[in-house]
Amino acid sequence: MESGIEKTIQQYDEAFSKCRKIFITKVRDYGTSWRILRLSSVIDQLYIKAKRIRTIDERGIQKIGDSIEDEFIGCLNYSIIALIQIELKEENNETIELDFETVEQLYNKYYNDIKELMLAKNHDYGEAWRDMRMASFTDMILTRLYRIKQMEENQGQSEISEGIDANLKDIANYAIFALIQLSENT
Repeated sequence: MESGIEKTIQQYDEAFSKCRKIFITKVRDYGTSWRILRLSSVIDQLYIKAKRIRTIDERGIQKIGDSIEDEFIGCLNYSIIALIQIELKEENNETIELDFETVEQLYNKYYNDIKELMLAKNHDYGEAWRDMRMASFTDMILTRLYRIKQMEENQGQSEISEGIDANLKDIANYAIFALIQLSENT
């Protein structure tokens, strides 16, 4: 019998792998056209996805076929896009089109960073996310997005709070947790 953390790591890697596959396929289809987006636009894309999940949850119906799972995948992938944009802007790299190898390396780098954060928090919080309701994942994502928007208003600065990148990593982890719970409920 596998331990709780072993099960979590396996489910986490499977969910992340699904997100990565979609991300990479879209990069092959569209290139890195998302590089044209300012950070605020990427944050707005994340907001649209999380808001749609919440609206469908509150109304109990949806009229567009994209699944809730697809929206959580989008939340994770746009979080990584935002992290990449932050990193490349700090390097003063204004190149729109990135080569495939670079994109893959950056995605994998943030996958590892986000997973390390999950493991550390999972250790301290004892897998509390497993007892959370699906709606709470959406609410936590929206909370982090409002925090990021406020930090953007403050020119990316915060006096005592975690930065934009930490909030983006939290969003990615909440999206993964939601994907794991969705897979367990099907």
